[in-house]
Amino acid sequence: MPTPTKGPRLGGGPAHERLILANLATQLFENKRITTTEAKAKRLRPLAERLITFAKRGDLHARRRVMTVVKDKGVVHQLFTEIAPAVAERQGGYTRITKIGPRKGDNAPMAVIELVLEPLSPKQAVVREATKTAAKAAPKKAAAEAPVEAPAEETPVVEADEAASEETPAEAEAPAAEAGDEAAADEADKA
Repeated sequence: MPTPTKGPRLGGGPAHERLILANLATQLFENKRITTTEAKAKRLRPLAERLITFAKRGDLHARRRVMTVVKDKGVVHQLFTEIAPAVAERQGGYTRITKIGPRKGDNAPMAVIELVLEPLSPKQAVVREATKTAAKAAPKKAAAEAPVEAPAEETPVVEADEAASEETPAEAEAPAAEAGDEAAADEADKA
């Protein structure tokens, strides 16, 4: 059983708070974005994300769990058929809260909470895969390189004439952006 929230409830009692959050979640899934107070938006976010996670699961039990909160069958159908497939690749963070100016009447801090339906960018997926691959390869590489050590005698000796004609690694990597850099690089090669 989840621990109840500390401090004052939205609306007064716990039952009224559940009703407020259920109505906010229903409107969020129906309209994809709603404007409400910051406090309500912050309290709605975990509930909405949990309901979207149930919708991603997609089975009958998950549908019945969502129906305990969202009473409108049309909205639940929309959640399971439109919203869940749109966020299928996303691991979390299905909602976004953006703070806006205070409300004119009572100066309450307002916020817009919206569903993040944009697909994940391919660059982020590539970076994630690269970090996973690097993490897997690092222990194997370290284990393979640890027992094998090259003796100092086997290192190739470069003659002085060849060393002078070759560029240093810094000169080879650094692109010459200006004409002055190119002239300086040519003088360094001649020396």
